[in-house]
Amino acid sequence: MSDRPVQPDASPIGDAPKPPITDRAVFQAELDRLRIREKAHTREGDALAAARRRLPMVAVDPRTPLTGPKGPVPLIELFDGRSQLIAYFHMWHPGRPAAQQCEGCTFNTSHVNELAYLHSRDVSYAVLSEGSYEESSRYRDFMGYTVPWYSVPRESVDRLIAGRYFGILVCYLRDGDQVCETYWTSGRGNEAMAPSYGLLDRTVYGRQENWEDSPKGWPQRWGSKGGQFRSADGRPMAQQPRLRAGRDDDLGPLPDGPTRCTCPLHD
Repeated sequence: MSDRPVQPDASPIGDAPKPPITDRAVFQAELDRLRIREKAHTREGDALAAARRRLPMVAVDPRTPLTGPKGPVPLIELFDGRSQLIAYFHMWHPGRPAAQQCEGCTFNTSHVNELAYLHSRDVSYAVLSEGSYEESSRYRDFMGYTVPWYSVPRESVDRLIAGRYFGILVCYLRDGDQVCETYWTSGRGNEAMAPSYGLLDRTVYGRQENWEDSPKGWPQRWGSKGGQFRSADGRPMAQQPRLRAGRDDDLGPLPDGPTRCTCPLHD
């Protein structure tokens, strides 16, 4: 089974089986039955969100140093005066070119652009990259990310990652000069960042990944170990439009360093 499409960023369905054709009344009746389950799913999601709002929290050193475009900056400054902060911890593979950077983190980060709605709820957002700022920020520039970008120096990793790994989504609350962590997730929990999956789940062929429960013969051309985020040439899919736009993905001189990703996705 192929884990990638045959073209860099195009994957025609071809002659795959299709659902039976019926009249509007039968179609609507089936959809109405499904809608009952969808509404129950929505209400359960509301209940889970309510439970998250009732979690305890853990204190984090507000002066934990990070590195931004102007140099060292403490964690509390990432709130930009707001009471809450959402931070995505982006994996970084030192010494690797753009084409070999984390496909999952690229997938997640590429979806987040407009922050006005978060700001209206007193929430800031930032990407906190593994590795050096000088190196990872070149990737940010190549990808054209517009959200605030920082790197996590080695002395700050244990304070923020706390036995976890890069690739997590974390929520913080600021109360005066105190900062607390209120929630974190990873893996499929990060799908909240990526509306592409939510939209694909509503199409007849879904995500076309081999774990899905689909009718016999439905296209399932991707696995779930990272290949679903890469095109046929091995690059993260979101890089293709940047290359077509003429952006140079040469990240410049790259330092030597560990290149094996230790996250569960690549174990």
